[in-house]
Amino acid sequence: MFKSLLAAFALSFGLSSATQTPLSDASPLHLSSIHSDDFTTLSHSRFPNHRVRVKQSSFCDPTVNVYTGYLDVDQGAKHLFFYFFESRRDPAKDDVLMWINGGPGCSSAMGLLMELGPCSIDMKNSSSNGTTWNPYAWNSEANIFFLDQPVGVGFSYADFGETISTTEDAAKNVYAFISLFFDSFPQFAGRPLHLSGESYGGRYLPVFASEIYDQNQLASAEGRPTLNLQSVIIGNGITDISTLYPGRYEVECGVAALDVPFQYISTCVRMKAALPRCQKLMQASCIDQFDAINCRAAVNFCDSELSTGMWASGRNVYDISKMCVGDGLCYEENGVITKYLSDPALRELLGVDPQAANFSSCSNAVGTLFNARLDKWAVPTQFYVTGLLDRGIRVLIYAGTYDWQCNWVANRMWVDKLEWSGREAYAALEWADWGVGGKQGKAGEVKQSEGSPLSFVTIRGAGHMVPHDKPEEALAMLSAWLHGRQL
Repeated sequence: MFKSLLAAFALSFGLSSATQTPLSDASPLHLSSIHSDDFTTLSHSRFPNHRVRVKQSSFCDPTVNVYTGYLDVDQGAKHLFFYFFESRRDPAKDDVLMWINGGPGCSSAMGLLMELGPCSIDMKNSSSNGTTWNPYAWNSEANIFFLDQPVGVGFSYADFGETISTTEDAAKNVYAFISLFFDSFPQFAGRPLHLSGESYGGRYLPVFASEIYDQNQLASAEGRPTLNLQSVIIGNGITDISTLYPGRYEVECGVAALDVPFQYISTCVRMKAALPRCQKLMQASCIDQFDAINCRAAVNFCDSELSTGMWASGRNVYDISKMCVGDGLCYEENGVITKYLSDPALRELLGVDPQAANFSSCSNAVGTLFNARLDKWAVPTQFYVTGLLDRGIRVLIYAGTYDWQCNWVANRMWVDKLEWSGREAYAALEWADWGVGGKQGKAGEVKQSEGSPLSFVTIRGAGHMVPHDKPEEALAMLSAWLHGRQL
């Protein structure tokens, strides 16, 4: 199956190995030409500043073809690492899904090995430094790639250490990667494309999807191929900052998550008193008119008065039903994954460049740069969502109810007030319970209709990382979304 893909590529694009063999000197490729120990380098005249290096791998899922590699951008100065897994079901027909983690600055390897990838880090025998089979992997339903972006994240790196500090700039590299991916592998031409992710993905994904949509318009006008962008899938995302702190208050001091509030009454009183001022300052300096100094002051005030109580509680900010364990990300899996991906033998198996830094789950440098630019505060990302919905791109917002960081209440608030052409019809929809197969009890609530491009799904008992906490429910939700079924 991959043989025809490579043969078609060789005829259309040209092949260069380590010796940069031109097309005129190359024979049509066969599957055996893709080695597990060397990269095959693919390029195209339409992308003179980009190339894809790809190798076959035996990593993670022995039941499907697996490929890892780099997108080299800016004439090879920046390198974005990716993992690609064919679908377990029907790779020749199934949709293509991209997954990214948030941060900003966190590696998508965390999503791969801790949430929805074909294998999960082995926590029962962590000393084995290995993985276990994940029966609820999202490549059960789609061909999927995991992208470490922007440069400086995971195994992605830049020759001179530079990185990206805004989502809009990152979108250009993501568009180049996806375009070159589809151009490099004609087998996937025209396949439905879905962008998915979580957390800061609520900022990333609407911008990335909008870049793809806008570039599609330019490509169509010039008679060039376009990407078949179908939907955006955001899990526990941060999209509209105006609802962030009211949502956090409800999770800590109300019953939006737990049956009984866990926060001290005195802390909740202080939060309640500070909330109107927080909202007023943010509205004036971050939303109505962006002023970097005043917006920073507003954010500092809001965090000081409305976030410190949660951090002092010792609870997991991504799952308030648990206490924080392990490192600052509150999950023991993070340390085990870091150890696993730092193994020199595994790096060699994956084809990680020697220049890439030691693996870390999240890059402090990238996060600091985005924060310095007030990336999530400076641009009203919800307007990107409006633009996508009004142009027929479907959007799924899902959220675990135990998350505090990017909580479901804040997401419900911004979705409810979203200004778009289908606002009244969406507002008229009723919330309904949903479940999985014959399992007793409800998985959560859903607001959807067959004709609406916007759906909202809650997953009860899940935190920030829904596929980690409720893997069966997460896969059922994804399957229904990809196939246009109602939950």
